[in-house]
Amino acid sequence: MDSIFSGIMVGSAALFDPMVIGLIFLGTVFGVVIGSLPGLTSTMGVALLVPVTFSMPPVYGLSLLGAIYCSSTYAGAISAVLINIPGTPANCSTLLDGFPMTKKGQAGLALALATAASAIGGILSNVALLFLAPPLASLALMFGPMEYFLIALFGVSVIASLSEQNMIKGFISGVAGLFLATIGMHPVTGDVRFTMGIPELFSGLPLVVALIGLYSIPEVITSLVEKTGPIESASTQVRGVFGQMMQIFRHKLVVFKSSIIGIIVGIVPGAGSSIAGFLAYDHVKKTSKDPASFGQGNPDGVVSSETANNAVVGGSLIPTLTLGIPGNAVSAVLLGGLMIHGLKPGPELFTQNMDVTYAFIMSMFVSNLAFIPIGFLVAKFGTNLIKTPASILGPLIVVLGVIGSYALNTSLVDVWIMLAVGMLGYLMKVFDVPREPLVLGLVLGSMAEGELARALSLEHGSVAALMESMFTTPVALVIIGLMALSIGQGVRTQLKARRTSG
Repeated sequence: MDSIFSGIMVGSAALFDPMVIGLIFLGTVFGVVIGSLPGLTSTMGVALLVPVTFSMPPVYGLSLLGAIYCSSTYAGAISAVLINIPGTPANCSTLLDGFPMTKKGQAGLALALATAASAIGGILSNVALLFLAPPLASLALMFGPMEYFLIALFGVSVIASLSEQNMIKGFISGVAGLFLATIGMHPVTGDVRFTMGIPELFSGLPLVVALIGLYSIPEVITSLVEKTGPIESASTQVRGVFGQMMQIFRHKLVVFKSSIIGIIVGIVPGAGSSIAGFLAYDHVKKTSKDPASFGQGNPDGVVSSETANNAVVGGSLIPTLTLGIPGNAVSAVLLGGLMIHGLKPGPELFTQNMDVTYAFIMSMFVSNLAFIPIGFLVAKFGTNLIKTPASILGPLIVVLGVIGSYALNTSLVDVWIMLAVGMLGYLMKVFDVPREPLVLGLVLGSMAEGELARALSLEHGSVAALMESMFTTPVALVIIGLMALSIGQGVRTQLKARRTSG
C-alpha cells in the first residue's frame, strides 16, 4: 500500500508539467472529435497518434494516448443522443434512451447525464486500476475458451430484456445478428462462409459500418416519408449545464452498479465496452421499479450505459499493464505504445517504472475531467444541427454515414454494406422488429463461435467432455448461474407486464 501511495505522489508530480497538461488537452479535443463522428472509433484514434509519440518521452506519449482513449469512449454518446447514431460501438446502448430523450426535448439533460456518468465511470475505473490491479488481473487468468463462450451466451441472454414488446421478434432479430456474425472466415479453421466472393467480407461484416446503417438510414427514411423533423420538440438547448449534471446524484446507485459491471467486463479480455453497456443497461432495467419506461427516454438507461462503457477503460488496462493481456482492441494498441517506449508489462511496471506508470494513470484522471467542457462545446453546436429541417438534415446524416463508412477501411464496399444494412433496419422498423438484439448478436456472435471452437478443440472435439467441464468448473458455474438468473428475471418481467396489460 505504501508503494501505491508513493506512486500516486510521483505520478501527481508529473501533472505540474505544462507539456503534460497541454498534451492531455490536445488528446481530449482529438478524442472528442473522433468519438463523436460515426465510423471513427477509439481504436482508430489511438492508433493514428501512436506514431506521433515515437519521439516523445514516455510520460508525454502515454498521456496523449490515454486522453484520446478516455474522451473518444465518451464522445460517441454525443451523436447517439442527438442523431441516433452511436459514434463508437461502445455507445450503441446509449441511444436506446438517449435519442428518445432528445425527441422529448431533453437533449441537454441527456448529454449532461451522459457526460457526468462517463466522467464518474472513468474515474472509478482508474481508482480500481490504481489499487486493485494485481489481484483483479489474476481473474483474467481463470478464464479459458469455455468461460469466454459462456460470457458470450450470458450477453445473448440480455435479448429477453431488450424484447419486452415481442420476445419472439426479439429472438428472431438476435438469431439474425448471430447469423450475420458468421459471415467471413471461420475463426479457427479459416473456412470462408457467406461472403458471395467479396474479399472485403472475408474478415466479417464490419460492426461499425453495420451500426451506422442500422440506425441512421431508417431514421432518415422515416423523417422524409412522414415529412417531419426527427425531433418533436424545439427545447433542445444545452443550458444550465452544471445544474443538469448535478442530477447525476439522483442516479448514484445506478452509477455505482454500472461502474462495477464496467470494471469487471473491462478486466475480461475481449469483452469490450459495447457488451458492458448492454449488460449494465439490462441489469438496471430489470431492477428498476418502472422497467416499461426504458426505451422511452428513461435517464437511467443513459446513465447505466455511459457509466459502464467508460468504466471499461480503466478495467481494460488492469490486465494490459499487469499481465500484458489487452482487455480490448484499444488497450492492445496502447500496449504497443508502451512497448515502443521500452516498457514491459508486468509487476515491474509498477516498481521499476513507477514514475511513468503512475504518471500515465494520474493523467487519465485529468482526462476524465477535461472532456466535460470540451464535450459540451461540441454538443452545443450539435443541438443546433438537430433542429435543421428533415429535408436538409436527412441528406446530411446520409453523407456523414457514407464518409464514416468509407473512412473505416477506405472501401466503397463498406458504403454499400452500410446502405444494405440500413434498408434491413428500415424494414425491421416498419415491421416493429427490435434492432438492438441484432446488434447484440453481431457483437457477440464471432466471440461465441470462436471460443466454442477453441473449447471443443481442447476437448478433442468431444461435446460430452465439454459439457462435463462446463458444469464442474467454478467460474463456469458462476456464469451459468448468472445466465439463468438473467433469463429468469426477464421472463418474470415479461409475464408481469402481460398480466398488467391484460
